[in-house]
Amino acid sequence: MTSRPQRLPDPGGATGSPGGPAQVPEGLNRFNSASEQAASAALHEVCAVRAWGSAMLARRPYPTVGELLAAGDAATAALTADGLAEAVAGHPPIGRPRPGDPVSAREQRGTAGASDALKAELLELNLAYQEKFGQVFLICATGRTGEQLRDAARDRIGNTPEREREIVRTELAGINRLRLARLVQPQPPSDS
Repeated sequence: MTSRPQRLPDPGGATGSPGGPAQVPEGLNRFNSASEQAASAALHEVCAVRAWGSAMLARRPYPTVGELLAAGDAATAALTADGLAEAVAGHPPIGRPRPGDPVSAREQRGTAGASDALKAELLELNLAYQEKFGQVFLICATGRTGEQLRDAARDRIGNTPEREREIVRTELAGINRLRLARLVQPQPPSDS
């Protein structure tokens, strides 16, 4: 993705009474209450596939964050081969977050302090992977070091295309889960 997942407007006072039996978390309520256009734009920042976003919109409102995440998993599992390729195309190569993109920079933080040699090796592995599979090497990079990412790329380059599609779908689901969870986090108070 090319930008930070959008923060949705706060509908104001819609979080329910404290201690109520079915209190929806503030961030999830903000997502549920957002206009279809605003929610669609926010979902596009999570996963760039229109069918994925449409599936997520169709199931609103979500009573819990867990149900939102489960719906994201189901929508990712339902992606066609073309949809999966479209989703992967929205991600930058490992070790090369898009300039000015705080999302890819945060997700690829493990490569930020990597040595020039490790960065060069990641670039070579990305190119070899792209040559073999026709797409960037996709992995849920959050919390992984540059060395762990390199090792995963080395391991996966030997996979069959069929096996790699399974792994890519699982990695995409992990990325989408993290992004969805971040999307519905409570917003800090604004400075006014």
